[in-house]
Amino acid sequence: MRYLLVKELIKQVEEYELFCAGDELSKYDFSKFKSWLNSDLTDKNIIWDGKENGRSLDSIINTLIVHMNRYAKLYSKAIIMDTPFVSQEDFIYLINLRACGPMTKMDLIKRNVHEKSPGMQIIGRLVTNGWIDQVDDLKDRRAKLICISENGLKLLDKHMNQIRKASHVVTGDLTEEEKYKLASLLLKLDAFHSDIYHKYDDSEEVLKFINK
Repeated sequence: MRYLLVKELIKQVEEYELFCAGDELSKYDFSKFKSWLNSDLTDKNIIWDGKENGRSLDSIINTLIVHMNRYAKLYSKAIIMDTPFVSQEDFIYLINLRACGPMTKMDLIKRNVHEKSPGMQIIGRLVTNGWIDQVDDLKDRRAKLICISENGLKLLDKHMNQIRKASHVVTGDLTEEEKYKLASLLLKLDAFHSDIYHKYDDSEEVLKFINK
């Protein structure tokens, strides 16, 4: 006998154990395995626009990522209507400075995956409004760092509840488990692209990488 079904089942069990790596032992039961297996099979059978005409999985993922960015901007635009913020980038820059502490202007720009020119415009606006301060770099007295100011902290705290509500809407009706799964995949994808973003400085170099 060839036991092909048994071999395939063992393979699926191995994949499930890798999926659960680091989780509590209670997840290693047959009922949870069946739920995971059913979910895994369902994911592989998803339908998207143009699939029947040859539209690739890579193509629909790219499109959906673009859509998600636009949806997020829609919600951000709504919550800043009655605030001093000009765009969502204003409060995103402030949130990064509060979370990560003082840094150079270029570090902040790169952290937000921005080009230099629009990034410097945003920073200039935040400085003009008194929401960020420039301070001496203790490691290099010739250099300057930027940090969130007291006024910036107060402004951010004042509107943080609305910002959190918008963030919650972006994740839609995903369950807590689905959010963790999505965050894990996005962190993996971000790490891949972040390395490329920091390695290549111009479009020609990026094109060479794409065409490898």
